[in-house]
Amino acid sequence: MADTVEVLISAAAVPEYAHPGDAGADLVAAEAVQLAPGQRATVGTGVSIALPDGYAAFVVPRSGLAMKHGITIVNSPGTVDAGYRGEIRVTLLNTDSSTSYDVAVGDRIAQLIVLPVTRARFVQVDTLPGSHRGESGFGSTGYSTPSMGAHP
Repeated sequence: MADTVEVLISAAAVPEYAHPGDAGADLVAAEAVQLAPGQRATVGTGVSIALPDGYAAFVVPRSGLAMKHGITIVNSPGTVDAGYRGEIRVTLLNTDSSTSYDVAVGDRIAQLIVLPVTRARFVQVDTLPGSHRGESGFGSTGYSTPSMGAHP
């Protein structure tokens, strides 16, 4: 069984994991909103948390909303730092080009994933060490596995 961390919470509806082993706990809407095609709106969840130092929470989309209705999160993943004590709000985007989507109070709109995080100590240098990848970026590995022979 994975380690657990105690997270203090102030909420009318406490986030719940839908299934054993799930990484994300569901966040629900605390307010109703209609998202017209292409529209975005920030929706309150009524959830405020106090994470211990060394942890962060990440707000991510629900795959079913994305697949069935084209609803996603604009700034995914949204980062909740350990020092933040305000309400977790989710900026939803309706990517459907023709159909509005109604969010009702209590609808599951996002997932919250709590993870340990490491703070970096950034060391400024004149030159970075080399690597196999080097400066190759977006699209540098192609579109299919090399054994398939398609798309360079």
